[in-house]
Amino acid sequence: MTCITQSSEEKIKEAAKSVFLKKGYAGTTARDIAEAASMNIALTNYYFRSKEKLFFEIFRDLFSYYCKNTLKIFEKPISIREKLIELIEEDFQMMKKEPSLVLFLMTEIHRDPERLLPELSRFKELLHVTLSNQIEEEIINGRMRNISVEHLMPLIMGSLQFVFVGKNMNMKMYNASEDEFNTFAENHKNLIISMITEYLFISETVS
Repeated sequence: MTCITQSSEEKIKEAAKSVFLKKGYAGTTARDIAEAASMNIALTNYYFRSKEKLFFEIFRDLFSYYCKNTLKIFEKPISIREKLIELIEEDFQMMKKEPSLVLFLMTEIHRDPERLLPELSRFKELLHVTLSNQIEEEIINGRMRNISVEHLMPLIMGSLQFVFVGKNMNMKMYNASEDEFNTFAENHKNLIISMITEYLFISETVS
């Protein structure tokens, strides 16, 4: 019985994740989830009681999945320049693999910030403890321009994420194939790395 329960719960969660990513919380019904899981609504409600409860479980899982490798980069004993490059590379691979994930997270946090922002607490804490301290040290030592982590993270992530969030628009606008878009995205990532590192690390650009 336990195996059946665990199997059914996982099946419902996988179905719910797929539907929530496609339709968001507001656009998803319990019937949508039940149909995607090939179960009836009563059985879906038996395991998770409500759409809201199931949504928060899915959101926590997806947010943890999105942040996992980023948090590991924050904690690495490497230079701030290396961290920024790895952060861009990691975000690029995540967006390439899960292009709808960031849009989903941003949309749902905007929809219900009071309920969902607490999930950002560990991310924010590590961001300030590790990245902020390193940035401050580099600025004091004259190796980096004066910039706060609050400006730096949107500068990095926003520049890259917009390419994927607007993927369909970009492909349509420039009449690009999937392969052409992937080449464009790769080139854009390299451009972001070059522009950000050359701007921030003054000593490296001065002969």
